[in-house]
Amino acid sequence: MVVGLTERLDSFVRTHNDRQLAAIPLAIFVIALLILAFTFASTGAPVKLGMEFKGGTMISVATEESVQSLEERFADYPISDIRQTGSRVIMQFGPMSDEMQHDLVSNVVSSYTSVEINQIGPVYGISLQKQAVNAVIISFIGMAILIFLIFKTFVPSIAVVVSAFSDIIIAAAFMNVAGIELSLGTVAALLMIIGYSVDSDILLNTRVLKRRGTPQESITSAMHTGVTMTTTTLAALIVMYLVSTYSYLLSSSLSQINLLSNISIVLIFGLVADLMNTWMLNTSILRWHVTKNGPRRRKA
Repeated sequence: MVVGLTERLDSFVRTHNDRQLAAIPLAIFVIALLILAFTFASTGAPVKLGMEFKGGTMISVATEESVQSLEERFADYPISDIRQTGSRVIMQFGPMSDEMQHDLVSNVVSSYTSVEINQIGPVYGISLQKQAVNAVIISFIGMAILIFLIFKTFVPSIAVVVSAFSDIIIAAAFMNVAGIELSLGTVAALLMIIGYSVDSDILLNTRVLKRRGTPQESITSAMHTGVTMTTTTLAALIVMYLVSTYSYLLSSSLSQINLLSNISIVLIFGLVADLMNTWMLNTSILRWHVTKNGPRRRKA
């Protein structure tokens, strides 16, 4: 399967010029930007914020009541999400007054057994927002500086940075489309996408700029290694997503692990975007740069 994917991708790269290769990832990048802009105009943030960043209350109870019944029962409270996970139901509520929150907690505790309640204040949520944004910005800047120090050439370095940035933007847009909120877990997933992206892009740039042979031969060699690495990681993430999302179907004693489910699906989509950006966008930029600058000094 991996060999077949690599061969088809290599054939596609060989039979299309640099503009054609770059057109598809750039078009998807623009669409992703439009999705983020629309979400920002609608909600005030480029992605839908989870409870950790906007504050709220999450309540987990053991009950056999249907989701619809619970939605009607707690309709007077700012309920934002409710889902069944095995024998338990998780309800998430937005920020509310202290009086309303006290009333909600009293209502739940008096009506259900095995109740778990987590609360985050809006002030703490805003603080986490700033920390998360700073973490992403610092990671990206650190990555960009490292790339420029490694290659010391503008075009190959900027190609890696652009590819990684596109991976993040596309993954964030996918979160909006799929209804996945920005949480501490998905922030971690976005940071990991930067690492995965840089890994494959450095592999490609190193092979093309510092190895013997034609640029296309170097691209093919890097592609066989890089696609194998990415698809292996994708296989592990798919398994993690299925286990964390649907394990409750095998036994009622198991519940959905939302944190792992969200992390895995965001990483899956980010790595799929990285396959496109590395082997189409970055490849087209690098191939154009090498062709324009003529023969290179290359190591054995």
